[in-house]
Amino acid sequence: MWFVFFKSEMMEAITILYIGRNLEILTTVVRLINSNENWNGVGVMNDEEAKNVFLKKDFSLVLLGSGILEESETNLCAFFNKQNPNIIIVQHYGGGSGLLKSEILLALENNET
Repeated sequence: MWFVFFKSEMMEAITILYIGRNLEILTTVVRLINSNENWNGVGVMNDEEAKNVFLKKDFSLVLLGSGILEESETNLCAFFNKQNPNIIIVQHYGGGSGLLKSEILLALENNET
């Protein structure tokens, strides 16, 4: 099961894939992502869904939530980088909406330089 919340696209949106293992946290993170009018968030709970969704949509950034085992994280990162060598991958372990926004903005800014 994956969650998508789309908004009207006035300008090119940053599309973010969030992978988490806890449904409540996943729902909250996707809601927070989508509270920014320039971002569109998609959330998934397992590796196969993440890979399938990633192949169907052009993501700008992948957020890895807490609870993902190291082996899964390694495999996911290898898969995403193979499909899109320019993909930005960020680990997000929580800390509220301010930290989430800062992590995303910093990752996007670092990718531009």
